[in-house]
Amino acid sequence: MSSMMRVTRLEEREWRARQEAHHTRVDAWIEPHLERRRRSQAHPVEDFLFSYYGYRPSRLRRWHPGAFTVLEGAADFGTGYVAVPGGQTLDVADLVARRLESITWIADLLRRTASRAGQFGCFGMHEWAMVYRTEEIRHSAQPLRLSPQRVAAAVEERPLKCTHFDAYRFFTEPARPLNALPLSRELQPATEQPGCLHANMDLYKWAVKLSPLVPGELVADCFELAWDIRAVDMRASPYDLRHLGYEPIPIETAEGRTAYAATQREFAGRAAPLRAELIAWCDRLTSGR
Repeated sequence: MSSMMRVTRLEEREWRARQEAHHTRVDAWIEPHLERRRRSQAHPVEDFLFSYYGYRPSRLRRWHPGAFTVLEGAADFGTGYVAVPGGQTLDVADLVARRLESITWIADLLRRTASRAGQFGCFGMHEWAMVYRTEEIRHSAQPLRLSPQRVAAAVEERPLKCTHFDAYRFFTEPARPLNALPLSRELQPATEQPGCLHANMDLYKWAVKLSPLVPGELVADCFELAWDIRAVDMRASPYDLRHLGYEPIPIETAEGRTAYAATQREFAGRAAPLRAELIAWCDRLTSGR
């Protein structure tokens, strides 16, 4: 490792304690999901992060200290680690060289998102646009709170203001022209903004893509935020999930829209320091210190 790098050394008892704490924390999310999978059951809220992002639960459970950290007393810690005097550390130079384009793209997206003012007027209508004037319901096992006619009326009442391409791409064909902006993957860095629930949920995706170069605790923090956002996302949807313990946020009413926007602002506040931390890690990785 270059002498320019700020290297942290963790005593074995310290890193093992952090590893165990990480396992305990994430097992609360992982184990119920795995048990449902063994029973061939599905949960529209709690299984979403595992199915949508496609990352195995074992990947979330795997703890890493992050780049520029020596694990004292470690041996055979895993792929990407190399031996150094007294322990093991990530081969940062090799990992960054192979992932440089991705790290740079992620940093640019996060930085540009953070630079914009949050928008809080979409009211979670993306889930409504995904069932607008179609018989192919995404979560077909779940009932709708409103009739298809009332869902359509709610969508048509005000312009759709989605800014997140990965939500927009699931809109029904009749719903897409109703969005204020035409969205695309190419335009993603120019349209994402920090008030968007899905942009904040995606911090988990970017943290995993940067792993093992970022600490496991940061990955878990991003997952926890995404977990909480998903619950609100579905509570504000046209689905009726009261049988699963999720009270609706009726965004078809003025009171519901006010409640949704307040929750959206809260999530934006929680996401801001996580986004800043991911940006800082990207900058440190690309600068080598």
